[in-house]
Amino acid sequence: MADVLAGQPASAGSQGASLASGGAGSRGLRRIRTYAPLLPFLGYVALFLLLPTFLVVLGAFQNEDGTLTLGNVRAVLTEQSFINAFGRSIQLSLTTALAGAVLGGLLAWAVAAGDPEGELRHVVVAAAGVLAQFGGVMLAFAFLATFGFNGLVTIVVSEVFGVDLLAGGAWLYGLTGLAVVYTYFQIPLMLIVFLPALQGLRQEWYDASASLGGSSWSFWRHVGGPILAPSFLGATLLLFANAFSAYATAAALVSQGSPIVPLQIKVALSSEVILGQANVGKALALGMIVVVSIVMALYALVQRRASRWVR
Repeated sequence: MADVLAGQPASAGSQGASLASGGAGSRGLRRIRTYAPLLPFLGYVALFLLLPTFLVVLGAFQNEDGTLTLGNVRAVLTEQSFINAFGRSIQLSLTTALAGAVLGGLLAWAVAAGDPEGELRHVVVAAAGVLAQFGGVMLAFAFLATFGFNGLVTIVVSEVFGVDLLAGGAWLYGLTGLAVVYTYFQIPLMLIVFLPALQGLRQEWYDASASLGGSSWSFWRHVGGPILAPSFLGATLLLFANAFSAYATAAALVSQGSPIVPLQIKVALSSEVILGQANVGKALALGMIVVVSIVMALYALVQRRASRWVR
């Protein structure tokens, strides 16, 4: 009766409600259709990333019989062998990250300064994409076949020049060799990551600086350097995480001892001499997760700043 007195049909309110509910339903269907393609990816992440991480974290705080304990984490934080392994891993990752960042940054600079449509640029970028993924057992075998005890270069240099490349010790089979091999795949990775930042520099910025009387040094000091610094730092952090989490190359190259954390985890999980260390290995893995999480959080913060200049 009130609707009639107001001059509107009595069914107007119900029609409006049905239209509103229909609109909400259609928006819900559109949202489902929009995010449905992400479901396989989310399932993949949950199955192969989140679930293993959860099992590692849970196992780090359990005994072999499943009871809760802090003994595994305490062992990682107090035993000198584990502390030294983390120290060597961080040192190795930092060294190769800096070396790869500097050399890869210079290579990216040379590529960015070349012809954007040149064949050489396309070849270098394509080769960098392949070499950045050329790791693991294949890369270790390549270095062993080249610089090992019976490697091609070792034999040729010894017979032709009378120089024993391994006279100072088997450098290839220790941390020095790991540093050289890791740097091999860090350089092309740096090129791939840092090249977009170099391409983001505008010639107009340099021209504006020159028109105001600035030199090349003042441009790089006050304009180009501050713009590239976040991207360079972020790429270096990414290289650090890449080296810190590498396992297959070190496992194939180092035959004696466990100088870094991934190899310590391997010993803890598969050793037939020292039993009951599987959960200590999970505690070591938890330590690696913490270190990598901190590094990637810093990387995300730096990339947020760097993304303002990359278009």
